[in-house]
Amino acid sequence: MMRRVLMIAWALLGLLAPSVAGASEPMRALIVDGQNNHGNWPTTTKMMKSALEETGLFTVDVITHAPQGPDPNFHPEFARYAVVVSNFGHGAADWPEETRKAFEAYVAGGGGFVAVHAADNSFPSWPAYNEMIGLGGWGNRNERSGPYVYLDDAGRTVRDDSPGPGGNHGAQWSFPVIVRDSAHPITAGMPPVWLHVKDELYDKLRGPARNMQILATSRSDVTNRHEPMLIVVDHGKGRVFHTPMGHADESQECVGFITVFQRGAEWAATGKVTQKLPDDFPSADKTSSRPFAGR
Repeated sequence: MMRRVLMIAWALLGLLAPSVAGASEPMRALIVDGQNNHGNWPTTTKMMKSALEETGLFTVDVITHAPQGPDPNFHPEFARYAVVVSNFGHGAADWPEETRKAFEAYVAGGGGFVAVHAADNSFPSWPAYNEMIGLGGWGNRNERSGPYVYLDDAGRTVRDDSPGPGGNHGAQWSFPVIVRDSAHPITAGMPPVWLHVKDELYDKLRGPARNMQILATSRSDVTNRHEPMLIVVDHGKGRVFHTPMGHADESQECVGFITVFQRGAEWAATGKVTQKLPDDFPSADKTSSRPFAGR
């Protein structure tokens, strides 16, 4: 009798094993790049690929658009991935119409999307893309693109319809990041303020800003406003994480940037974050960096 029970138990374990193994398999992530006004984009793609892979949560593919002009062969299979990361930038050529429609369907249908730094400069005439990123800059964005959005000194969100161009920044500097929502999975456990390494602090971003939540801000020394640094957007059934940080290699070596990027990608893919805050996370008065060996 005991032998029969053991045989049944082993058989049940055999049936369960595939599903258990499947549950622990890494998710698939895709980085798209190829046209960016930042000459270091091949390196930052490598850095972001490495950051995602080191979590153990993702395997990462990279698909690169033709370096100049439209690319009729740019047709990533977005549906194969849990999250897509854009490392495009200002002046990028429009994707083929079929690809744009496929990406719109992917995100609206529940796919995850992460927009990093100059990705919010891209595709100013693509309405659905602007809805996804919430706020953008450059590319002739102006009051027709949507309001400026920032926080005032009392922490209240301001939607400013004043006319003017979207997108600006001052000289690069090391600036404090102020967490505005410590309950969100991406920012949970972070200190209320942490010091980011030298980077471009984007200001005067504007856009539709619908279904958008600001998780963290930094005070611009240009506008004297609290400008969004970490943003999440609900787009249909999909989740979007957007950060305007990450201009240079050293900006992406910041442990703060690495952490929010890793957590933002997991949240965009799954709606939750399982990663703990690393021990070397920056404090309010001290930056923290991890040199990237693959430069």
